Amino acid sequence: MGEAELKIDTSQLYIHSVLFFYGEAASDALSFAIASDIANHWNEAKGKARIKNRVYDVLFDIVGTWAKALTPEMIFENTNPRNNYFRVEENASGNISFVDGIGSNTGYFKVDNLLNNSTTAAHEYGHTIGLDHPKMLDIRGKGTPGIMYPRGTIVDAIHQYSPVAAPLAPGGTMNPFSRKVLQEDIDNLKLSRLAYDRKGFAMIGDFTSIWHEQHLP
Repeated sequence: MGEAELKIDTSQLYIHSVLFFYGEAASDALSFAIASDIANHWNEAKGKARIKNRVYDVLFDIVGTWAKALTPEMIFENTNPRNNYFRVEENASGNISFVDGIGSNTGYFKVDNLLNNSTTAAHEYGHTIGLDHPKMLDIRGKGTPGIMYPRGTIVDAIHQYSPVAAPLAPGGTMNPFSRKVLQEDIDNLKLSRLAYDRKGFAMIGDFTSIWHEQHLP
């Protein structure tokens, strides 16, 4: 979830999101690293959006904070569209990170699949601002997979875990490291359809406001 801000004088459209991390694996360093990873992936696209016949540069302003004193009530009562809340732990049910829906502001992250350019955090962030997985999951011949393709997608050999594996054989599906944010992902946000107020602000995504308990091994 985030807040979009149109800056007409500079033809820039900012998406502002603040990510509050809690849980036993959360830390100041991890919070900064995850936020930087998400911002780097989404800004790498150098995205553009056309709104009312003006083309804007789309920029992602992502801030990560270790919420040491976070309580469930602080999540339930939050009304700031920039605020997102993610529990970070060593263990997660199903061994995966997830958010609480398409267009959400809460979720649960498994720490060991977030960093080292894994693209997991950037992918999950895409869900929070309204993007689902594409329906067509065999994209051979279409080059670099966009950020929202899920694990198991069939891709060109160069983007597989193993470039010599047959499609769908062990190693024969998309290596998430190969995903990138593309202009198509920016287009799918449909930024021109947001309800901007007179000051140029609009909400992107929605409030799920769920507190997550720790998953046990």
